[in-house]
Amino acid sequence: MEKQKKHKGFGSRWGFILASVGSAVGMANVWGFPNKMGSNGGGAFLLIYLLFIFIFSYVGLPAEFAIGRRARTGTLGSYENAWKTRGKNAGTAGGLLGWLPLAGSMCIAIGYAVIVAYVLRALVQSLSGTLMTVNAGTWFESFSMTPHSVIPYHIIVVVGTLLTLFLGAKSIEKTNKIMMPVFFIIFIILAVRVAMLPGSLEGYLFMFIPRWEALKDPMVWIWAMGQAFFSLSITGSGMIVYGSYLDENEDVVSVSRHTAIFDTIAAVVAALVIIPACFSYDLDVGAGPGLLFVTLPTILQDIPFGQIFSIILYLAMIFAGVSSLQNMFEAVGESLLHKFPKLSRKAVLVILCLICLGFGINMEAIFQWGPWMDLVSIYIIPIGATLGAISWFWVMKKDEIFRELNKGCAKPHNTKIWYAVGRYVYVPFAIVLCCVALFMKVAF
Repeated sequence: MEKQKKHKGFGSRWGFILASVGSAVGMANVWGFPNKMGSNGGGAFLLIYLLFIFIFSYVGLPAEFAIGRRARTGTLGSYENAWKTRGKNAGTAGGLLGWLPLAGSMCIAIGYAVIVAYVLRALVQSLSGTLMTVNAGTWFESFSMTPHSVIPYHIIVVVGTLLTLFLGAKSIEKTNKIMMPVFFIIFIILAVRVAMLPGSLEGYLFMFIPRWEALKDPMVWIWAMGQAFFSLSITGSGMIVYGSYLDENEDVVSVSRHTAIFDTIAAVVAALVIIPACFSYDLDVGAGPGLLFVTLPTILQDIPFGQIFSIILYLAMIFAGVSSLQNMFEAVGESLLHKFPKLSRKAVLVILCLICLGFGINMEAIFQWGPWMDLVSIYIIPIGATLGAISWFWVMKKDEIFRELNKGCAKPHNTKIWYAVGRYVYVPFAIVLCCVALFMKVAF
């Protein structure tokens, strides 16, 4: 009975979808997508990205939701459950294998929390007006290159996010029902304001008119594939735990489709804010984190009501960051509850808090958050995602995953086509991504 209390699901279909969108929408959408698009052919990149979003949301996302729902637990139990279809010993091996993608979730959360702390600092200084008068580049370097510079903000971000997880799926659902609609409203307002800037038309032309010669560059395809992979949060861990809270009567393919649609809208709307603004001010659209902490503040300082727009921008980013952190922490927390059932949720959240603060506070002094995030995204996350893809489509018995896939749908899906795409398209893409990340050291 205690396990059932710990594992109450989402209260509604849209609550689940908004929580999943919240996990997917984050820094990867707001600076990652415009940055990759700006550096890789604009409209051509967008076409390739949409192709991969379609493929991954058709097979990868439903698979992770289905695996989680079947096991009714997080990463460790889901891998064990999937591999166990091949025997008890295989199940034990799968349970051990699940630690790697789970470690990826924890490692990315440690670095991600530092970045959200930067965003919180930007929000506070937008509220005070300080950000409107400083040199943005000097301001960003003053804390991003200084050890222990954002400790108070970091503590607020970590503790605040973990408090939203205290009641599990119920609290995740409630917070995302507020955060995600507000996020979309704020970015739509910003996009409308940017459309009024002189020269913004060039940005729209860059975004939506493909340079076809860019399609000949294999790295454009690799970057688009990597961005689609991580934008949807298909990492072999995070979406599994949300799937474990999904009702038996829900169609995993349908909710995956809705998640992908809203995640893609978020990425495109973020690009509609950043790319036209960069063209208007003749700024670099491939500036990475600098887009958020240098480029946009510079633009906001120069437009009417810039302080108001700065406040709503960084407020939206807080929502996006916290919703993604929720998923990373919940993936680890639920797995620990499954592995060590004597632990209470409160104890697990305290453990996660201590780990994240202990590493994160010293990250800038020891690792620097940028290289740390590159390390995780180059190595741990791609390997974990690939292990997940292989586990679902090459190890687990197909009849078992078919049964879960068809639960809750009015009409059975064409599982043969779905499985073939998963085995012979999705898994090879995952392996290619992993190999590129390992051997060419390309950071996604």
